[in-house]
Amino acid sequence: MPPKLVASDLDGTLLRSDGTIDDRTRRAIAAAEAAGATVVFCTARPPLRLAPLAEATGRRGVAICANGAVLWDLHTESVLEASPLEPAVAHELVTLLEAELPGGAWAVERAQGFGHEPEYVPRWPVPEDTTIDAVRALIAEPAVKLMLRHNVLSADVLLERARAAAGHLAEFSHSNMSDTLLEINAVGVSKATALASLCSRHDIDPTEVVAFGDMPNDLPMLAWAGHAVAVANAHPDVRAAADEVTASNDESGVALVLERLFGLS
Repeated sequence: MPPKLVASDLDGTLLRSDGTIDDRTRRAIAAAEAAGATVVFCTARPPLRLAPLAEATGRRGVAICANGAVLWDLHTESVLEASPLEPAVAHELVTLLEAELPGGAWAVERAQGFGHEPEYVPRWPVPEDTTIDAVRALIAEPAVKLMLRHNVLSADVLLERARAAAGHLAEFSHSNMSDTLLEINAVGVSKATALASLCSRHDIDPTEVVAFGDMPNDLPMLAWAGHAVAVANAHPDVRAAADEVTASNDESGVALVLERLFGLS
């Protein structure tokens, strides 16, 4: 039986390296939906960076954003659920991590907003109403994701050291091996927990889910899903954890698996 739900990461997995979705992948997604499957995008991106993708895929369904902190309605562009990091916890995290990882710059994502320290250099276009301020001011209100960019330490090193210093306070991950960005969510928040909640409401068992990913922030989701697929360009830990490794994101790797699972090849 084909899966009832398809869960896919975006950047580095479903999307090509230039950030676009190719026609073959678009057709495979449409075919999976036509066969009755639910397709859910599960991404580290904030909701406001999903507009072009929502347009390209017909503004259907929901997306799991900010590594599981936001369930976003693609049709209405509104928040269905949110699991923010509370200010008191964020303050404690910043104190611990500034001592353990000095030299970084901070940013926060909210469901419908973004803010960063003056020293933080965004890697994507930011909204015109972006708040630029010191981190203590940025975390005075709940945020769905806290981020630390470092000029020296790699993402893997940031992840290891942050977990050792403050793993009891938050969930740590990263979504890009070439970046130096640590991503921080509230305890218990991940793509897996958001996906499990969504599936529970629709009576979908983990064994009926296929999940695609490429980075450490995808590992909980891949472990939860009945069938886990890594793209060829994935982080070594993701390839090792997957049930299957498909072609790269630039070679329609997700489409190749969907075509097989839904009898399109």
